Amino acid sequence: MTRLISYEKKDTWIHRLSGFTKLVFFLVWCITSALTFDTRVLVVMLGIGVFIFLSSATKWKQVDSVFRVILFFMVLNLLFIFLFSPYEGTKIYGTRTELAALPFGIRLTAEQLFYEFNVMLKYFTVVPGVFIFLVTTDPSEFAASLNGVGIPYSVSYAVAITLRYIPDVQDDYRRIRNAQEARGLDMSVKAKLMTRIRRVASIIFPLLFSTMEKIEVVSNAMELRGFGKRKKRSWYAKKPLTRTDKGVIAFVLLFMAAAMIVTWADGSRFYNPFQ
Repeated sequence: MTRLISYEKKDTWIHRLSGFTKLVFFLVWCITSALTFDTRVLVVMLGIGVFIFLSSATKWKQVDSVFRVILFFMVLNLLFIFLFSPYEGTKIYGTRTELAALPFGIRLTAEQLFYEFNVMLKYFTVVPGVFIFLVTTDPSEFAASLNGVGIPYSVSYAVAITLRYIPDVQDDYRRIRNAQEARGLDMSVKAKLMTRIRRVASIIFPLLFSTMEKIEVVSNAMELRGFGKRKKRSWYAKKPLTRTDKGVIAFVLLFMAAAMIVTWADGSRFYNPFQ
């Protein structure tokens, strides 16, 4: 069974990075994307994200289905933004360039399109980072890295279990879905959209019960082995920070600083090509 979002061991420079380095990069990257609305910065971030994605040798089939779901919700979000605030772009950029007349007296403006284009860019700068973090990070090594920088090992281990359990949730979802389809419930693209949503929602409760059962099994096993009784523990998969790790951390911090300087150079975090 092919798993989508799961760690796969490969020999690339990204896989060789410490889990702590990837976490720092991911958090700083997301914060930078959240703080800026400068199109120039977002385009550079998108280019770097594509480069890292290709360098990680991640197979498209690993992220294809999940990416489609995220793309669907992204388009839905952009549509809601336009419906509930069709002139947000004109308020931000201070000009109004009308392109077409729409129903209900709404005017399509270049400023609104540009604003929503930037929102879309922000999605595309963060989503590849999520995929790369999940498919290139060994949960055990990541937990050891977190503990090595002072985070309690109980918290680190909880994070590792969460990362390990993502593929299991995917497997359980597929098994439940296959069982539902064997009973005659069509969940393919041939079914109507609302019918598919309703039938997929029916999987939530069996998946939830299966998840709770596994959590109880893992909790009992850890308790029987005396997990958490001592203040420290050793790690089999501990990986020290290398020069490459330090270089990547320095790069992302310097990039964030440069991005903020470019973003706020004119006193606003919105790049305005209309003035």
